[in-house]
Amino acid sequence: MTMGTRVYLARLAGLPVFDPNGDRVGRVRDAVVRLRTTNRPPQVVGLVAEMALRRRIFLPIGRVTSMDADAAVLGTGMLNLRRFEKRPNELLVVEDLLDRRVTVVPEDGSENRTPATVVDIAMEQNRSNEWLVTRVGVRELTGRLTRRGHVFQADLDRVLNLFGPTDTQGTSNLIALLEQMKPADMANALQDLPDTRRNEVAAALSDRQLADVLEELPEHDQVEILVRLDRKRAADVLERMDPDDAADLLGELPKTEQAVLLDLMEPEEAAPVRQLMNYQPGTAGAVMTSEPVIMTPDATVAEALARIREPELSAVVAAQVFVARAPSATPTGRYLGMVHFQRLLREPPSSILGGIVDNDIEPLRPATPLGVITKQMATYDLVAMPVIDQTNRLVGAVTVDDVLDHSLPRDWRDKDTDVAGLDEVAP
Repeated sequence: MTMGTRVYLARLAGLPVFDPNGDRVGRVRDAVVRLRTTNRPPQVVGLVAEMALRRRIFLPIGRVTSMDADAAVLGTGMLNLRRFEKRPNELLVVEDLLDRRVTVVPEDGSENRTPATVVDIAMEQNRSNEWLVTRVGVRELTGRLTRRGHVFQADLDRVLNLFGPTDTQGTSNLIALLEQMKPADMANALQDLPDTRRNEVAAALSDRQLADVLEELPEHDQVEILVRLDRKRAADVLERMDPDDAADLLGELPKTEQAVLLDLMEPEEAAPVRQLMNYQPGTAGAVMTSEPVIMTPDATVAEALARIREPELSAVVAAQVFVARAPSATPTGRYLGMVHFQRLLREPPSSILGGIVDNDIEPLRPATPLGVITKQMATYDLVAMPVIDQTNRLVGAVTVDDVLDHSLPRDWRDKDTDVAGLDEVAP
């Protein structure tokens, strides 16, 4: 196995995994440590890899033929695609050990012990080709908010309480690891944590991070996390969410709780959410976003291109500009048409949007059923469609991700939703 003599396991999270042919299998999400009843050190028996459709499988460490800072490569043979289940004598490095509070014994054996938190776990290979936990990376606990303790390594036998109860874990190092992931991957990682730890980690995220993660979680997990927050914090997080996602989440709560949280939100943030909650489920009004890219007809192509370059816009929202008379916030003035970003790229920067709008696509109405929307978007190969009211004002846009989200089963985001027919496959 072409690895270094010492491998730090937390650093493997997110590493792509490839088969011998160079095809990507998935990404490393964790490492499995098996505890042993003898005095021998714990053994690293494999990795947990995440494949398509959020399926997590076990990769025996013996199947990994090489590993470096860029990728892990598997040897030939069959992959067992059964969903990974942790056994009673096993621990996961990221899930169970990262951020755990421990005590480090000095090398001289004195009583001056150091309280610390775990930042990484190192494994090394012995002469029997077993990968064993040998060292622990820790950060000293200083007890001061203004100064972080220094990071150092200690041999495994000098670290006390590493494999003790799981209620001694913090969140800082796990959050630092999660911040490197996309929101969907972060949400999936949270689902694999025990409920208590998941709620602690979620509460420690920033409002923006938590909003992004909630949008990617199943409804029952969204509700459980939100209701455990202070109500003012919950309202702040809802303000950071897209209005349509916030409306869907509030729709899962009792009416009294909805009213409290909406009242705590800033009026300008609560207004579009209230409006979306008035539409019937399964209609354009209920699934649309009320904040598409909207510009007036006298705006130029250059201005439109600058607008869709804004990093906070998702790809489907930035794919087209909707053109309407002022005001530009929904509900707008009279809707005129839309311009796809490819058309913007082909036009001179000084051209005005009013001269290049496409108004051949019939806009949706708020009451248009989801089935009709799906057929129209498929027929015309659209990624978004405008929604107008009876006075031809633009009130929102339905994007293809909205349609997919509401067309799939309600539990499609749940990590326990399995994919039929997957057992083994040759990499």
